[in-house]
Amino acid sequence: MSTPPYRLKAGFFETLGHPARIRVLELLSEHAVAEMPPEVGSEAAHLSQQPAVPRRANLVVTRKERSTVRHSPAGPHVAEPLRGARSILSGVPAGQADLPAGLRAARTERKPPS
Repeated sequence: MSTPPYRLKAGFFETLGHPARIRVLELLSEHAVAEMPPEVGSEAAHLSQQPAVPRRANLVVTRKERSTVRHSPAGPHVAEPLRGARSILSGVPAGQADLPAGLRAARTERKPPS
């Protein structure tokens, strides 16, 4: 029996479920992981582990250049969900982006009538 598409999508979003991993994916086409710490604001040892999860999900490919391991998006469509998320979040009013959707809805429903 094949895996239902909604389960595959959930696994995809779980793969993107860490802030450092998302930032690493955004920067992969420009930098080696060893070059990223100033860009991402995380320790190099921690960053070197971040491409492993997307690599297992076939979102990242790896190649070795002498002593440097280069990771890159597996295809041009890998960055699309990240761009989409940025676009969606840029339209969310300030202060609302950090509230889960259920809390935003509850907050709106409790608003006193004008």
